[in-house]
Amino acid sequence: MTIKQFIKYLRFEKRYSPHTILAYENDLSAFKSFLSETYEINDLTIADTQHIRSWVVSLMRSDIANATINRKVASLKSFYKYLQIHFDSGQNPISGVVTPKIRKRLPTFVKTTEITDLLNSFIETDDYVSIRDKMVIELLYVTGIRRSELMGLTYQSINFHKGLIKVLGKRQKERLIPISKDLCSKLQAYWSIRQENFQTDDRHFFLTKKGKPLYPKAIYNIVRKYLEGFTTVEQKSPHTLRHSFATHLLNNGAELNAIKELLGHESLAATQVYTHTTLSKLKSAYLKAHPKASN
Repeated sequence: MTIKQFIKYLRFEKRYSPHTILAYENDLSAFKSFLSETYEINDLTIADTQHIRSWVVSLMRSDIANATINRKVASLKSFYKYLQIHFDSGQNPISGVVTPKIRKRLPTFVKTTEITDLLNSFIETDDYVSIRDKMVIELLYVTGIRRSELMGLTYQSINFHKGLIKVLGKRQKERLIPISKDLCSKLQAYWSIRQENFQTDDRHFFLTKKGKPLYPKAIYNIVRKYLEGFTTVEQKSPHTLRHSFATHLLNNGAELNAIKELLGHESLAATQVYTHTTLSKLKSAYLKAHPKASN
């Protein structure tokens, strides 16, 4: 059983995203290199629990973040589980491996007033890049979609008549997200300028200034550039806007299940992290305002 065979399984049967597949491939290749250099073993199928523990220790000594280490171990876990199920490989060597604990971090979000100020800061212009940048930021915040989902949008993804955007999420699962008439109008206006600027058959909704599909780093740079002047939050990424979307919905009374569906989470547990943010806000307000809070 080779890494290539496993990666093929992830791509065609599990239908994982290219980004996720690359992470699995890199993790497995790194472990294989460790086995070869440390134990002169070139076959992952004969690695045992002690080999994996030794790798984890080496990663920890290299000051690699616990979350990254756990992700790498999770890649091995999926690999050996696949071997068990499809090749009857016997005991899973990773079953006895203890991974480092991760301190839970609350989602970083931007204040509603900061988002409003940011969106209002864009001036009227015919410049394609400026119009595109505003639409990227507004769409990420108003819909809560992931960066990869934004990259996959086409003109056909948007039902302007019904005010819906069809998003292709993780594991190729589709979901529909409602948008306002105002946003529909802005998206149509953007598309007109996009068509005027580029004579291309490329179906991607967002393009670079050279007419190529917008790529992950470019989207990150757009968001960071514009958030820089309007918020002091440490993380200024597309995911920060996704967190802001969910937090603002919850703070304004949206049901957790509805937020779960809008975000495309598979389980409610993934969405519940936003309740901690809301409770922290409520606790802070209580401590500041209630006369008996400090007693």
